[in-house]
Amino acid sequence: MKIKSDWILPDLKAAQKRTKKAVPYINHFELEDYVRYIGKGKKYYISTFGCQANQRDSETLAGILDAMNFEPSESPEKADVVLINTCAVRQNAEEKVLGQVGNLKRVYRENKDLVIGVCGCMAQEEKLVHTIIDKYPQVRLMFGTHNIQDLPNMLYKVMYQHERLIQIYSKEGEVYENLPVHRFGNNKAWVNIMYGCDKFCTYCIVPYTRGKERSRTMDEILKEVNELKNDGYKEITLLGQNVNAYGKDLSADYDFATLLAKVAETEIPRIRFMTSHPWDFSDAMIDAIAKYDNIMPFVHLPMQSGDTDVLKKMGRRYTAESYKTLFDKIKNRIPGVAISTDIIVGFPNETDEQFQHTLDMVNYCKFDNCFTFIYSPREGTPAAKMEDTIPMEEKSKRLAILNQTWNKYALEKNKQYEGKVVKVLVDGPSKKDPSTFTGYSPENKIINFTGENIKAGDFVDVYIERAKTFSMDGKALCYNKNK
Repeated sequence: MKIKSDWILPDLKAAQKRTKKAVPYINHFELEDYVRYIGKGKKYYISTFGCQANQRDSETLAGILDAMNFEPSESPEKADVVLINTCAVRQNAEEKVLGQVGNLKRVYRENKDLVIGVCGCMAQEEKLVHTIIDKYPQVRLMFGTHNIQDLPNMLYKVMYQHERLIQIYSKEGEVYENLPVHRFGNNKAWVNIMYGCDKFCTYCIVPYTRGKERSRTMDEILKEVNELKNDGYKEITLLGQNVNAYGKDLSADYDFATLLAKVAETEIPRIRFMTSHPWDFSDAMIDAIAKYDNIMPFVHLPMQSGDTDVLKKMGRRYTAESYKTLFDKIKNRIPGVAISTDIIVGFPNETDEQFQHTLDMVNYCKFDNCFTFIYSPREGTPAAKMEDTIPMEEKSKRLAILNQTWNKYALEKNKQYEGKVVKVLVDGPSKKDPSTFTGYSPENKIINFTGENIKAGDFVDVYIERAKTFSMDGKALCYNKNK
């Protein structure tokens, strides 16, 4: 299909540029009169793929649509606007997105006024955008991670000027405050503390899709946390592609450890954070987690590989030995801490010996949980250009061995909770069994339990009767609605 002159298409080379220019901070959001009511009598549906940052972006999209007088729909078939907020980290995420877009072709055929939009990280990829332009004409709107705030004007052009619109910026990015938000939960909330990433791991597309590292001010973050506390939220998760780098771009005398302490002093009941890069994990951070009871004793510490040579090829900036040292430090200084990790198998030309080093590390660390993946090449990243001689059959075999190994330790760790009482923040009835409730322990363990007169948002003391690899079963003893 012919590219229109007013379309703005992604450019990966532009997206990888980093300068020392000051990050623009935009604190004002206001709807123009001509877009304020275009959602009157109309509904929207948002489908979200990927990480917590995408979930939080979808809350902003929903907040903007609410402000335009749209109402949420329970299904895409009943919606006037369908937005698919996408993830670009792995190939299977793209396949799922394209599958959903393909399924919406029938809905669009029956309703030519339907606006189908694809946004988020995947929209920042050049190849993917051209695929949608050529093969999915039902997609009438595409935008990326840098212009969510422009949704009202983009929708107006698509709906009333009947344009197919593509506006995807490849740039370092800004920080927007005071955008509308529609929280998807009533008890737990995501709080962005920074955006973007400057690490440029050789396999990762995120620095290209999310822009450079840029932090919100501590005052704005604390303001949001206090508002959530006053609204009755019981748990917040501080979000960033690399939260440990928080504050490095600000001309301020505080860092992530300082922020953690200040957030803890708001006395909101539970605090978590995602995601930490081992390179930036400071002793001060460890001290803050250990000091404050409302900072949960759980750390997600992506390892990716247990082999130093592979880590170097990945551009991870630490060695297997330094990771082990950091792991031990966290374990020794934070009482009862649980640690999870990410591991990639089958990185280009990973040898049997190098894979064994990863297994050795898992056997040493005995992680509480692992998120494991077969390496997925991302076009435009350095690793995608590396020659890879490992057959997929071998990669799948290694993944199976890795999963069997860490599953053993996850079960061992969970077994230690049998006969003990843990405090659970209740999410609500279990999706698999409505007669039981589900929630999370401070260590981020999934707890399914029975009880009476319990509702989402309650804190419940649960006696653990049975531990499984991925969850535990128990019964409620008593509960405190506030602590």
